[in-house]
Amino acid sequence: MDFSELASLYKKELFDNVLPFWLNNSLDLENGGYFSCLDREGRVYDTDKFIWLQARQVWLFSMLYNKVEKKQEWLDCALHGGEFLKKYGHDGNYNWYFSLTKEGKPLVEPYNIFSYTFATMAFGQLAKATGNDEYADIARKTWDIILTKVENPKGKWNKAFPGTRDLKSFALPMILCNLALEIEFLLDKEVLQKTIDACIDEVMNVFYRPELGLIVENVTADGQLSDTFEGRLVNPGHAIEAMWFIMDLGVRLERPELVKKANDIALKMIEFGWDDKFGGIFYFKDRLGHPTQQLEHDQKLWWVHLETLISTLKGYKLTGSKESLEWFEKVHKYTWESFTDEANGEWFGYLNRQGEVLLSLKGGKWKGCFHVPRGLYQCWQLLEELSAK
Repeated sequence: MDFSELASLYKKELFDNVLPFWLNNSLDLENGGYFSCLDREGRVYDTDKFIWLQARQVWLFSMLYNKVEKKQEWLDCALHGGEFLKKYGHDGNYNWYFSLTKEGKPLVEPYNIFSYTFATMAFGQLAKATGNDEYADIARKTWDIILTKVENPKGKWNKAFPGTRDLKSFALPMILCNLALEIEFLLDKEVLQKTIDACIDEVMNVFYRPELGLIVENVTADGQLSDTFEGRLVNPGHAIEAMWFIMDLGVRLERPELVKKANDIALKMIEFGWDDKFGGIFYFKDRLGHPTQQLEHDQKLWWVHLETLISTLKGYKLTGSKESLEWFEKVHKYTWESFTDEANGEWFGYLNRQGEVLLSLKGGKWKGCFHVPRGLYQCWQLLEELSAK
């Protein structure tokens, strides 16, 4: 495998096909912020603005400015979204709404914890890019609110009846593994370490089930398996993404055994999620093989495959696992044949089980300027490091 050639491929795709798509099509020059609902050619088909996608785009362009090149265009793009979020994204006390009108009027209450987590990421990177203390303060204050919500992320908007079947979700501890490192420079060392330890414990000792060899999406409040739709749910992409977060923490903490365990789990999750008939990784599966309640369970999604590319490359680089490299080659081939769109830039997000494009959109309520450029950036960097070796 020619790592240098692959590094060039990922870099070229990022800078020539993906970033221009968002820079040319997503900025709302009249109201501020970004349009995320873009069709195949980049035309806006819906003007609602989703806080977590606004924040992800702020983060992405701030991160590139901080780590790749001090390009004014990137900083201007990040500030364009950051100022819009600062003004309209929350209720005045950093409770972040889920969505807004194009002008910035609230549409959906702040029920979704991921509006908070990605706002924290966004303002953390923007603070680093600008040196602006106000942005750092927003990131810190939002982080503090997140920590108060760990036990009940949805708060008063939680639909579950209390006490009957209290389940906790994998998504929040997983995201906090990444978020803690993202804003490490803003946090008290003791708080940071406590959060990291708690998240690693939740991910690796509660949601990872050695008796199954799998990570499940939901467990009971006391950390047990639940034989219910939610309790049997497995989201392979989520677990695989979480494992490269854990690998990063293993490197940061100088714990090679944690890195190896995360890589081993990632490989099990890829194998469990892989569609032997048509290729690609299933969106959802039931751990016992029962029908899922998600009708989209057999779709192949962009982010799942990009996160798998990052995880397998990182696993290979850090552990030398040949199995990780073999899976990278297999997933790379599937991903580049199925999701890319040379004619228009950006990538398709949703394929049917057979690998055919199901929705031709490039952005929507759930897909924005995040997984594709982040994945390309991460893989480019990892491939360059492997090439240098």
